[in-house]
Amino acid sequence: MPYSQTYVRAYLDRYLGHLGPRIEMVETDRQAFVRVVEDEEERIYSFEAGSSALAFAERQRMRLRLPAIMRP
Repeated sequence: MPYSQTYVRAYLDRYLGHLGPRIEMVETDRQAFVRVVEDEEERIYSFEAGSSALAFAERQRMRLRLPAIMRP
C-alpha cells in the first residue's frame, strides 16, 4: 500500500527505531525511499520505481548480512 510523501517524511524524521544496522524501505504513490543505517550513519536514497528501490535494498541487506528489510 503506497503512503503519501508527507507520511514518509514524518516517519523518517521521527523514527528512532532499535539500535544497530538496518535497512528500511517506504513507498509512496510516486517514489520509494530506502534508508540505510550503519555505523551510526544514516543515508536515505530515493527511487522513482519501487522495483529499483527493492533491488537496491536487497543488495544492501546482503552486504550488511541482515535478516530482513524493515517496512512500516
